[in-house]
Amino acid sequence: MGLKHTIKEYAKLPKSIIAIFFARIINSLGGFVFPFLTIYLTEKMGMTSDRVGTFMLMAAVGIALGSLLGGKLSDIIGRKKVMLIFQAMSAISLIPCGFYEHSMITPWLLILSGFFGGAVQPASSAMVADLTNTKNRQEAFSLLYLGINVGVAVGPLIAGILYKKYLRWIFWGDAITTLTSLLLIIFLVQETIHTNNEEEVSKNNIDEKTEEGNVFMVILKRPYLFIFSLVSLIYSLVYAQSGFIIPLQVKKLFPDTGAMLYGSLMSVNAIVVVSCTFIVIHLTRKNTAIFNMVLSGIFYAVGFGMLFYVHEYKFFVISTVVWTIGEILALTNEGIYIANHTPMSHRGRVNSIIPLISGAGYAVGPKVMGFYIKNRTINSAWIVVGILAIVSAVMMYILYKFEVRGSKQSKREYK
Repeated sequence: MGLKHTIKEYAKLPKSIIAIFFARIINSLGGFVFPFLTIYLTEKMGMTSDRVGTFMLMAAVGIALGSLLGGKLSDIIGRKKVMLIFQAMSAISLIPCGFYEHSMITPWLLILSGFFGGAVQPASSAMVADLTNTKNRQEAFSLLYLGINVGVAVGPLIAGILYKKYLRWIFWGDAITTLTSLLLIIFLVQETIHTNNEEEVSKNNIDEKTEEGNVFMVILKRPYLFIFSLVSLIYSLVYAQSGFIIPLQVKKLFPDTGAMLYGSLMSVNAIVVVSCTFIVIHLTRKNTAIFNMVLSGIFYAVGFGMLFYVHEYKFFVISTVVWTIGEILALTNEGIYIANHTPMSHRGRVNSIIPLISGAGYAVGPKVMGFYIKNRTINSAWIVVGILAIVSAVMMYILYKFEVRGSKQSKREYK
């Protein structure tokens, strides 16, 4: 039974989830641009680490603004329309970058592409929540996360080769695969807004019952959800360093092969996800989403913290394996927790606001750490990152204990 039973549960997922899974494989296969953004801006555009941090902050703000717009629109005009329109615009914005790869116009086009791409996320998350329930969400979210990383297992290796000799195809390849993935959504996925049976949803989970009022009132009525997002902010700041400090450290240690080696680390990351997601989900399937987040913080602390001592490539690989397990736990269970605490009437908006709060670390992380290492060694940053990971894991555990206590009290009152 065990693992075989877990795999059978994946096979029972709605056909639309399977279609989205394959769409994400194709899209992530060509996700060439953002994994190499730090190296591109420093090496090709000649930016300092501090300036790169500023640019990445601007890009993150653009993504956040797009997310707010996409979340609002997806609750009004539908999830599918928002996904099709904005993902297409994101891809189109990348095409001119291939003609101006050494021009300062390119970073601004990347910000624009990020804005359009940001609008897709809340619509996609709302659609997945529409298509699932509390019983099969762990399988759905982990499968879609796996789909992204099946592509990422190969994509960075291709991007590493293109970066050296065919830089423009990093942008064009990303655009082509993004547009190709949209074809699956167009033909195989139906609109999901207003398709849930409210009575059935409310019976399974009262937190998903339709509510009136604006999104901020909805969130304030759910203090655990709000606090969860604040603690997750620290998680995202820690995880963001996989795309900021690690490439800088690798580039410094291995000047001639830094880009290629960083690409290989990202492939190690994806290979671990592809090979271990089923196992990790199986081993943690009986845990609540928030307890799995506690475990994630512990893996982050060990995986990133050890990089303070690392100077050899093989130890970068070991570190990547460890923090990737933390990533699997965090990026699958965060979506589950949000979906389980969100009313069906506000799924798009909540999936724009909460990830905006929890993901703020992606925005400020590069800027904060870029400023920190400006007059210090790159390695010293990992002490700060490790401490932040430990603190956030402890905070998540405290929230977990409060939630367990509140759940027991609610059951007694219900009886």
